[in-house]
Amino acid sequence: MAHHAQPIALVTGANKGIGFQIARQLAQNGAAVLLGARDADRGSAAAKELLAEGLQVTFIQIDITNAQSIAAAAAQIDTAYGRLDILVNNAGIADYSDGAPSVAALDAVRREIEVNFIGALAVTQSMLALLRRSDAGRIVNMSSSLGSLTLNGDASWPFYDVRLIGYNASKAALNMLTIQLNAELHDTRITAVSACPGLVNTELSGNRGDRTPAEAAAFVVQLALRREEDRQGVYQSEQGALPW
Repeated sequence: MAHHAQPIALVTGANKGIGFQIARQLAQNGAAVLLGARDADRGSAAAKELLAEGLQVTFIQIDITNAQSIAAAAAQIDTAYGRLDILVNNAGIADYSDGAPSVAALDAVRREIEVNFIGALAVTQSMLALLRRSDAGRIVNMSSSLGSLTLNGDASWPFYDVRLIGYNASKAALNMLTIQLNAELHDTRITAVSACPGLVNTELSGNRGDRTPAEAAAFVVQLALRREEDRQGVYQSEQGALPW
């Protein structure tokens, strides 16, 4: 992936679900993984489980809605490693008092935007100095096909009737972050991608998905483990590119 012997990766929201499996599979592929979680007990327990598998995983406490927590995590990474090669902005929420524009609870919409978009932006801003020290930095924003403006406007799309104004808007904003990061960082060795893992059987989806977290993580890890010459910023599912 890079000239450095071992990639250093931070995965937010990694104590469970897809994030946990991304952390596991990145470590299985040789990365030194920082398993990020807001709750210290749950994060530590998740890291210990992976350590017991012989994987190089370290818990790092990070609340993506708290500026001090983010800054402390960045300082910890700087002290321990001096750089970051992979950032997976995985932490996210879905609030089921969200809904169509006419009925969505505004507090739910605010929470989803705050976590899914502003949280990812805040973490990215704080980690950019470390990513700039990488030979081939990669930012993976965990998006969704529900964030595609094109698909949301297509009446033939199977999920056309899934109207969650807060969640969908938060993922569309996250896609804008991917686009603008690539424009701003075009003269650096950092590339951002939006990854769509599909409908996954996790707590966030209400356990309605048809894919396991491990299956979904495999595609995300493939995107994260870029080569230096692989500079393409994409919005992609396992089946291929998605329209913005």
